[in-house]
Amino acid sequence: MFHKNIKLILAVLILSTGIWQFTEGYIGNGIFLILLTAIPIFLYYKNEFILLAFLKLRKQDFVGAKVWLDKIKNPDGALVRKQQGYFNYLHGLMLSQTNLIQAEKYFKKAIELGLNMDMDLAVAKLNLAGVAMSRRRKLEATNLMNEAKKLDKQGMLKDQIKMMKEQMKKI
Repeated sequence: MFHKNIKLILAVLILSTGIWQFTEGYIGNGIFLILLTAIPIFLYYKNEFILLAFLKLRKQDFVGAKVWLDKIKNPDGALVRKQQGYFNYLHGLMLSQTNLIQAEKYFKKAIELGLNMDMDLAVAKLNLAGVAMSRRRKLEATNLMNEAKKLDKQGMLKDQIKMMKEQMKKI
């Protein structure tokens, strides 16, 4: 993984080489290099290790996702703000299976840093509601569930929210 600034420098170098190829009369090479510039720019906004960790999580391979996330050594310096949010979100998802206290910290930090998709934000808030409910903080859990319900525009979390509300009545 390259540092985020190195990715931008690489994009500028490839773009300038493409422009130089245009001036030399090699139009095909210039077009190819300008199109090639899109790769480092894409990887600036979407970190490759986070993308690979998401692919592992789709297959329920938590160990494989952790391996990819562990390759990010300095998330504060190497990742953009939203990527840091997803880094913490993925750690929270993996830890929610085993350690709720640490998962809560990661989910709170992910929400603080921001997530691009409303669905991811809804899942994070719903997980935080589950943690609050397990710690007998009913008011906080209710607020987080209502926020998750507002963010869930497709209704994918409807059953989980309904189940958590039923469990909350028992508390």
